[in-house]
Formats: sequence, structure tokens, C-alpha cells
Amino acid sequence: MDWIELIAAVTLFMLSHRIPAWIGVKEGLIARLGRAGYTMAFSAISLLLLWWLIVAAGRAPFVPLWDQAIWHRWAVNLLMPAAIALAVFGVGAPNPFAFEGRAQGYDPSRPGIVGVTRQPLLWALALWSGAHLLANGDLAHVILFTPFLLLALIGTRVVETRRQRMMGDDAWTRLTAGTSTLPLWALIRGSWQPKSPPDPVRLVLVFGTWAALWQAHAPVIGVWPGP
Repeated sequence: MDWIELIAAVTLFMLSHRIPAWIGVKEGLIARLGRAGYTMAFSAISLLLLWWLIVAAGRAPFVPLWDQAIWHRWAVNLLMPAAIALAVFGVGAPNPFAFEGRAQGYDPSRPGIVGVTRQPLLWALALWSGAHLLANGDLAHVILFTPFLLLALIGTRVVETRRQRMMGDDAWTRLTAGTSTLPLWALIRGSWQPKSPPDPVRLVLVFGTWAALWQAHAPVIGVWPGP
């Protein structure tokens, strides 16, 4: 029964992110609730389903696949601040290339978070799921984290292809000249240089979110997050 609950939670979570767009429900809800209202409602439902998914994985039988090493825990603790930063700076930022961004206000000469990556939220999801998959080598958590990792990696390509088709090749080439999909690749290749410090409000939110998640991990998840 525990395995059935886990599979049901994974399936429902994934379907909840695809079915509304497939059958046209999303557009109807946006018309009724407004885009902000839809986003808030969808986020609340997603968090509830994610909580159920994590609880279901914890209740599933323990079937080990690989042993946890100390560097696995260090990897989680080093990658999670980066994942949180990508999510906090990405949501609502001027970014016409990602579903979590907004088209208004984007300046290709000062791309901000888009200079780091055009898909900050999907890369945040990839870092979170990949790091936790590495550190949790049992079957239930492989079932939990693998779909998120695949969703992030495949979704990045899907979103990029869709936005390029919508913009057209010429506009896409012009607007993405100082950006990259792979995080920090534009900085490494020299096509982007930060021109202003990070938004201090979002920076404080990054540290606050990290601290809150660190403190809540043990009482909520049942595992101390330290190495």
C-alpha cells in the first residue's frame, strides 16, 4: 500500500503540471482568477502535492540502492544555496525566455539573472532534485527525485524551443547574445559581465529562505541537513 501511495503521489503531481495546459483548463482559470490569482492557487496546490509526495516517500519501504557518503551531504549543502538563489532571483524577474519570468522590462544589455541562465527556476529544480537524489540512494527517494530531475532537464529544452519559435530566430539571436542556458556559461565565454550588484531585497530573501529551510528540515522532513 505504501508503494501505491508513492506512485499515486508522483503521478498526480506530474499530471497536475501538464493536464491543465493540455485540456485548456489553465486559460479558463487565468480568465477567472487573473494570472496572479492563478499562480497563487497553482503554487499552493503544488506545495500541498509536494508535501504529500515527500511524506509518501518517507512511508515507503526502505530498499537501499547505494550507500550515502559524506561528500554526498556536502554536495547537497553546497548546491542548495545556489538552487535557492536561482529560484529567488528568477521568479518574477524580467525574463522573456522562462515561464516564471516577465517579458516587461527585459534589457539585453543588462540581463540580470538571465545572464546567469535563461532558465533559473528549472535549473534550481535540477540542482535540488539532483543533489537530493545523490544523497538518498534508496528506491523510494529515487522514485521521488528522478522525475523532478528529468522534468527540469527536459523542460529546459522544451521551454527554450517554444520561446525561440514564438520570438523568431532573429529576435532570439539578438536577445540571447549575452545569455546562456547552462548556468554561468555566458560569463565563462565572456559574452556577459555583471554590471550591477544583486538586488539586496532578493539577496536577503535568499538567506532567509535558506535559513528557514535549514531549520525546518529536521522537524518537517525528519532528517538533519548538516554534513
